[in-house]
Amino acid sequence: MIDFIITLVATFLWLVSSSAWAKALTDIKIATGHSIIGQLEPCRLTGVSCHFGSVTSMGSLNVSVIFGFLNMILWGGNAWFVYKETSLHSPSNASASHSQGGIPTPSGM
Repeated sequence: MIDFIITLVATFLWLVSSSAWAKALTDIKIATGHSIIGQLEPCRLTGVSCHFGSVTSMGSLNVSVIFGFLNMILWGGNAWFVYKETSLHSPSNASASHSQGGIPTPSGM
């Protein structure tokens, strides 16, 4: 049961951290985009012309967000298999066979 709880906590933490990283990455992309030129003080001066060149590729950062969510899905799948091993999924075999009128064991021929 403790394994199941730890797995659920780890799954939830992966969800929260991947979501936070995805939001932070979006904020980074907005903050470093071409709209920043209008917000820079030197570019507001008369006679000064500022041009936006380019931003470094953020493809690897996008991949890190995807892998974060894939890891969360992996932990969620792991939680399912751990859940199946707990007593929450199925009652113990002894009580199940008595309460459901289980098939008696063969006694010989």
